[in-house]
Amino acid sequence: MNRLRNVARIMSLAVGLHVGAGLFISSANAQTFPSEDFHFIVGFPPGSGADVLTRFFAAKLQAVSGRTVIVENRTGAAGNIATEAVARAKPDGHTLLLGAGSAIAAGMYLFKNPTVDVTKAFQIAATLNRQAFMLTVDAKSPYKTVAELTAGMKAKGDKASYATTAATGIVLGEMYKSITGVQAVEVRYRGAAEALPELAAGRLDYGSFDPAFTLAQFRAGRLRILAQSSAQPLKALEGIPTMEAAGVPGIDLTSWWAIHAPIATPRANIDKLNAWFKQILTDPETAKFLGDLGGDVFISTPDDAQALFIREEKAWKEYVRIAKIDPQ
Repeated sequence: MNRLRNVARIMSLAVGLHVGAGLFISSANAQTFPSEDFHFIVGFPPGSGADVLTRFFAAKLQAVSGRTVIVENRTGAAGNIATEAVARAKPDGHTLLLGAGSAIAAGMYLFKNPTVDVTKAFQIAATLNRQAFMLTVDAKSPYKTVAELTAGMKAKGDKASYATTAATGIVLGEMYKSITGVQAVEVRYRGAAEALPELAAGRLDYGSFDPAFTLAQFRAGRLRILAQSSAQPLKALEGIPTMEAAGVPGIDLTSWWAIHAPIATPRANIDKLNAWFKQILTDPETAKFLGDLGGDVFISTPDDAQALFIREEKAWKEYVRIAKIDPQ
């Protein structure tokens, strides 16, 4: 009997030591994180909207964390090269993908053989903003409204053409055609800047671009904005009509940006990142920066953000079906 009691005590002690060790390791990990420089991977070229956002938040994270943040542009495949790179990175929270959670989820259905099952590959550490994509034309274009563009494109038939870059813009372009009956040919670019000369020369009729790039070009007098893709007007886009208000009903493509970490990143590190980005997002300078780029601040917990990511992945399956997009 005594022997049994001794065995029970030993087992109890062993379990206690194991749990205690786990808590100690978790605590130690949280205290030492970050233990090296951060790497922000961005899937689009320097000067793109994604790049501008990434570099702003890289500087902010560097200030609050005390660690250098290195930005790496890994372009190609509509952002998928960067997505795969971070998904396969060491899961410790030092290598992060700053990208549109909506667009990353969309990639599951825009490509025939996605290399990453994104909702299983990533844990979202923090959300950043909500924004909408833009339907736009060259500033010298004769089209001043969506209705005028639609009439003009119907007259041109399959001789019409337009530019896209990222997933949300691709779907916006296809949904616009599906709803209106326009037959324009899509021309896909690695970055929206590459399409500007073609729009200016009249070799492209219109474009579907991210708001950061579009607003910068609008302010520089190069582009005219006809409408934005969110169903509800965003504070940052006051004065720009929604597609529905412009006469194209049924479009609600609100893009949201987030910090994506490899799925096995320790929860303590995820929570620390979330706290830092909440601090950054409550800074008035950040709200102004995001507003100037066409976005509203969006703060969320890691769990709520991950749930949104999963819902978004399912929603994009339907968006792609509605738009009748053939995966590439």
